[in-house]
Amino acid sequence: MTHYEAVILDVDGTIVRGEELLPGATDGLRALEAAGCSRLLFSNNPTRGADHYGEKLAPHGIDVDPGTVLTSATVSAEYLAATHPGEAVYLVGGERLEAILEDAAVELTSDPDAAAVVLGSFDSDFSFGTLWESLRALEGDVPFYGTDPDATIPIDDGEIPGTGAILAAMETVAGREADAILGKPSSIAAAAAMGRLNVDPRNVLVVGDRLNTDIELGNRAGMETALVLTGVTDRADLAAVDPDSEPDHVLESLAAVETLL
Repeated sequence: MTHYEAVILDVDGTIVRGEELLPGATDGLRALEAAGCSRLLFSNNPTRGADHYGEKLAPHGIDVDPGTVLTSATVSAEYLAATHPGEAVYLVGGERLEAILEDAAVELTSDPDAAAVVLGSFDSDFSFGTLWESLRALEGDVPFYGTDPDATIPIDDGEIPGTGAILAAMETVAGREADAILGKPSSIAAAAAMGRLNVDPRNVLVVGDRLNTDIELGNRAGMETALVLTGVTDRADLAAVDPDSEPDHVLESLAAVETLL
């Protein structure tokens, strides 16, 4: 048996890249299951809900209970529904995120002048017009949130710009930073994860490929952390990181998680 009661696993860059299963991912998941670790998948993807990952991983023989999945979209929806009920949210984001917010009874508005809250996220149709409207929505002191800070998103043949790039543009024109990020690595995300797991954070292992989200989430929350080198971070990035932001462990892939159990 291992001293870890639970594991929080990133998905893109840790288990899959695009639609392809990463080498060793299945072996790592089996090792965690054999060790008796509760499993929570946590993706900063702001365009997907919990059901998506069951559908995504099922063809690879990986069973996923939607109740054991969080995304920055679902965390954002839960947070806004709880803290801003009945307030009009102006969204810079895609149709999938819009649907997730509506399913959580978050009130949305397409009128920037009616915005009581602003949420910035990934939007493949982001344009000058979108930026102009977001500037209008951000006038005054309306609460301003981002779903996640990821500047890029990994795809099968490289990367594309992510939420972080769009948030940077919104922050620049508005002359203010977002009040909070709702996905990883925020305390809001950590609280959502611990609400699902219900264990002591000291007995949780966080595994992911991003230093500024996965590893930072665990470091802030007092969890143990393991960086996998199958995603966006390589050893050169690791060598340049501040000591306070280093992971507890570095693994070539998820398969090597067995060495920690």
